[in-house]
Amino acid sequence: MRSAFDKLISGAGLALAVALLAAGGLLTWAHVFIGNQVHDQLTMQNITMPTAAGLAALPKADANALRPYAGSPLDTGPEANAYANHYILVHLNEMANGQTYSQVSGQFVTMSDAQKASPAGQKLAALRQNLFMGDTLRGLLLYGYAFATIGTIAGIAAYVSFAAAIALLGLVLLGFWHSRRVELTVESIVGARVAQPA
Repeated sequence: MRSAFDKLISGAGLALAVALLAAGGLLTWAHVFIGNQVHDQLTMQNITMPTAAGLAALPKADANALRPYAGSPLDTGPEANAYANHYILVHLNEMANGQTYSQVSGQFVTMSDAQKASPAGQKLAALRQNLFMGDTLRGLLLYGYAFATIGTIAGIAAYVSFAAAIALLGLVLLGFWHSRRVELTVESIVGARVAQPA
């Protein structure tokens, strides 16, 4: 009875270990696929991180966030995050005195046609266009960062799955070993009793 129970538990553990190995394989595939996609898409944009000279004009906190990547090609999620939040955003805020695209666009839309045609209206239209392009690029870079983070999490989950599968396989082997040991012990006890004269 004990031997059968050990085999049942060990069999269930073996099925779970196989499932964990499959999950680890899929998570590894997701990690590699996402990492390659983020790298390739960011590389195609051909953006170079600001150099030391470009960092000098930024606020200290933003310059410090960009300094580790200075002058390198923007091709990773953390670089995309730093560039979006510490370079593009700083310039957008400076350009629009902290106003968002929505605020500037709202001002432009409420202008009359004559006001839009005036120099002030044209200046506001250009600011609106620049904010739209800057916010769009910033949003796309942050999507790249988000996907890169998902890829990193998938990689960590893959390691955990593989480690759990290996630990479980060790326990499964112990379970099967124990069931065999119980069978041998029972056989030896039964054999000894049968061999005793009545």
